[in-house]
Amino acid sequence: MAEIIRMPKMSDTMEEGVIAAWLKKVGDEVKPGDILAEVETDKATMELESYEEGVLLHIGVQEKDAVPVNGVIAIIGEKGENIDALLKEANNGENAPAEQKEDKPAAKGEKSEKAESSKSAEKIDTSDINATLITMPKMSDTMTEGVIASWLKKVGDEIKAGDIIAEVETDKATMELESYEDGTLLYIGVEAGDAVAIDGVIAVIGEKGADYETLIKAHAQKDDSAPAQEEKKDEEPAPKTESKSAPSEIVASNNSTTSDGDRLKASPLAKKLASDKGIDISQVKGSGEGGRIIKRDVENFTPATAQAATEQASPAAPALGQESYSEEKVSQMRKVIAKRLAESKFTAPHFYLTMEINMDKAIEARKSMNEVSPVKISFNDMVIKAAAAALRQHPKVNSSWLGDKIRYNDHIHIGMAVAVEEGLLVPVIRFADSKSLSQISNEAKSLGGKAKNKELQPKDWEGNTFTISNLGMFGIDEFTAIINPPDACILAVGGIKETVVVKNGQMQVGNVMKVTLSCDHRVVDGAVGSAFLQTLKGLLEDPVRILI
Repeated sequence: MAEIIRMPKMSDTMEEGVIAAWLKKVGDEVKPGDILAEVETDKATMELESYEEGVLLHIGVQEKDAVPVNGVIAIIGEKGENIDALLKEANNGENAPAEQKEDKPAAKGEKSEKAESSKSAEKIDTSDINATLITMPKMSDTMTEGVIASWLKKVGDEIKAGDIIAEVETDKATMELESYEDGTLLYIGVEAGDAVAIDGVIAVIGEKGADYETLIKAHAQKDDSAPAQEEKKDEEPAPKTESKSAPSEIVASNNSTTSDGDRLKASPLAKKLASDKGIDISQVKGSGEGGRIIKRDVENFTPATAQAATEQASPAAPALGQESYSEEKVSQMRKVIAKRLAESKFTAPHFYLTMEINMDKAIEARKSMNEVSPVKISFNDMVIKAAAAALRQHPKVNSSWLGDKIRYNDHIHIGMAVAVEEGLLVPVIRFADSKSLSQISNEAKSLGGKAKNKELQPKDWEGNTFTISNLGMFGIDEFTAIINPPDACILAVGGIKETVVVKNGQMQVGNVMKVTLSCDHRVVDGAVGSAFLQTLKGLLEDPVRILI
């Protein structure tokens, strides 16, 4: 189904954008992550990325022409798809306000109502206020709100264009919020740990003494008068903005504070190093400017000393029989995981197929391969490679339900479920069937590290055609997994367990691994899923076959 591509708001003050150059032309194939065009905003020339997959069917703005924010610039859909109705709808939507103004005089009752409304909502003049509102930008295609993970600046600080003022947690990753303005940070409207909707006011930067409160009121008035906002009022409350006075300090959430209650300041390298070493960075004492934690602080950190100090300072456990609990806000990542899994579970009719696989030869093969492999190959790498080879033989499993049609993917992109502190991320190993075991191992380790450090980019998590979830390393023998849309199947992999097996009529000790294939019954039938598992079993029980 065709989708309209509109001009996004790429900076806080942007009202329109100019198409500097088109990098795609009508008829070109477009994939998520492709750059469609270069857009000149009031701040800089930026790249316009596609979140849709299909063919570029229509370009509505020529190079060097301007288009307002939310204006139609292109349409992406299926080759040959009729987009006349979509174009008419888009044009009507854009022209409706003007037509109503020019051609449709209001009735008497309406006229007085409108006059009264315009009188009460008289536009606030902000032309002489030398300050700029900083609003929550849209940092990913599915983002509806962002959480301020931490503030890196405080009210009164001097800000330069390019300075990072805060870290924002989206539904995909934690990203840096960059300032486009020079000036003083006059106001912070969202405390660390709190969420704010896209375009909600989070800060004000400007000249010292500027009347930023009037600026905030004008923004709120603009929001109240927008019809779209009125329609959404009942669905989603607008973000709160305090306009009484600028807070003198920001209270950070627990995961962004030190034990003394101050905001945690640490370099990205120090955070990554602490995460790699399994160190709680809030326990590390910073030696950098303003107490900022830097690389050498993490390297010189002694966990035993810090733990003793923490234990000494920590409050006693609740008395016997005393009820207690703790609560924490749901992260953006967890919200999206909950939504997607609920949609999958209650929309796709799941059925499950479980099979035992003898891993004796796989254990021997892995040992031999690791004697010569440039990287250490894991059993999970072998499962990924075997699954990719099996999908090549059973393309119906490598498919998606699209409502009125089923898509059978010729390419094999395997999603690899990775557990992180706040939930689950699924980075994708692309064209897995054409990669060697050592390539898969290297890529899996790299993507797993990025996932744990929240460094994944959209290209790392998009495009999966089949997913594998492995809990064997946690001692789980067998489990079922919920399908990861848009896939039709997901493979749940348990641990390898030494047990008694019967071979040639004789009982002997063997190493067995259980796998369960969750299937979307709208796409995959029992016989198709069973045939896939039989092929997977054959490949893992005789691993030399996956190397051919």
